[in-house]
Amino acid sequence: MRVPVPDHVPAAEDLGRVHFVGIGGAGLSGIARIMLARGIAVSGSDGVDSPTLASLRSAGATVHVGHDAAHVGDAGTLVVSTAVREDNPEYLEAVRRGLLVLPRSTALASVMAGRRVVAVAGTHGKTTTTSLLTVALQAAGADPTYAVGGELAATGTNAAEGSGDLFVAEADESDGAFLHYSPYAAIVTNVDADHLDQWGTPEAYAAAFDEFADTVSPDGFLVCVVDDPGAAALAERQRSLGRRVVTVSTRADAGVDVGPDALAGVTLWSPGDHYLADALAALAAGVTLGLEPAALRAGLAAYTGTKRRMERKGEVAGVRVYDSYAHHPAEIVGDLQSARSLAGEGRLVVAFQPHLVSRTRIFGEAMGQALGAADEVVLTDVYLAREDPDPEVTGAYVAGAVPLPADRVAFVPELDDVAAELVRRARPGDLVLTLGAGTITTVGPRVLELLPDHG
Repeated sequence: MRVPVPDHVPAAEDLGRVHFVGIGGAGLSGIARIMLARGIAVSGSDGVDSPTLASLRSAGATVHVGHDAAHVGDAGTLVVSTAVREDNPEYLEAVRRGLLVLPRSTALASVMAGRRVVAVAGTHGKTTTTSLLTVALQAAGADPTYAVGGELAATGTNAAEGSGDLFVAEADESDGAFLHYSPYAAIVTNVDADHLDQWGTPEAYAAAFDEFADTVSPDGFLVCVVDDPGAAALAERQRSLGRRVVTVSTRADAGVDVGPDALAGVTLWSPGDHYLADALAALAAGVTLGLEPAALRAGLAAYTGTKRRMERKGEVAGVRVYDSYAHHPAEIVGDLQSARSLAGEGRLVVAFQPHLVSRTRIFGEAMGQALGAADEVVLTDVYLAREDPDPEVTGAYVAGAVPLPADRVAFVPELDDVAAELVRRARPGDLVLTLGAGTITTVGPRVLELLPDHG
């Protein structure tokens, strides 16, 4: 559901009790945590219980499982996720009573007020780069408030209120939310067409990043990873407009402001050029903010990852299991590159759950092609999220595009059957990787449970 953005962003302290519909999601839960830390009364609901809901309850929120108009109670403001449908009873109750209804972007902007915001945008790598920047700034003594689209492994949370004046935020382009933050500074990791259900065309998607860059404060700056053609073009256009642009590249001969030598001697948490690019972007932003480079590098070296971003789940019977959030072809390529490095002499066995019918319709063939870098591939059906199913767009469509022999590719429509198929294919020394932005994350632990019985 698309909720209109109001002309005026109210201060968080003026919202009354805030009720979040879809509070268990990465975006809304982070905003709720920050509000709770500031003493704002928070309640919410979600479709299923989860560790996130338990954590929010421990922090003082009143959280319900399931949706009911009565849950709105005496709330003054309702915040809704884009995944919420227009027939949601809590949304309908708020409309009936004339309550203030805000989209995620406005709720986040309300807690940003009064801080120097560094917004991290891009098609891929937002969560990792936001996390890296947060940890680096903390190591340099800045203590920022942060809101990330995943849980930092070091803290076990996706958001926290800091004592400093900086606010580090993941800026999501999927619904246009990133156009409403007016940051002091911004990072753009890449501009690679996605979310065309929202933007329509690759050209309109790229234009949205120019509009985002235009919202950066005139006395601030923009960091662009110019390894990516879209981000490089953005950097060139913004420089021509007089914007202060800091360029970053993983290539030593790129002639940029910050190159790979800036992290010479630093061992990062995961291999791969895309992770190096994320770390360089975080370093560039921290240095441009005026923080000590050595302290920032120490923070990047100490970073231990973000949940669902090449997250190691465990090892049983010589089989290592990882989980990652990749759901776009370019992200699949990057994660398989890293996984191949981690696998060493072992094979790479991948299970992929396509995310969204609209994305799979557009990118399904490219997803399949990217998965061809694995040794064995298991496809399950599309995770629908906020969309309705389409019998023409299924995991079988992606499976048909994987350029591997037929016996090395399987379409397993039911998610509950995927773990057993992975165990059947894996052997000692292999690395099993579950990929996707949906419920595929539940498969890895089940694989570890089944492996001792694999014979």
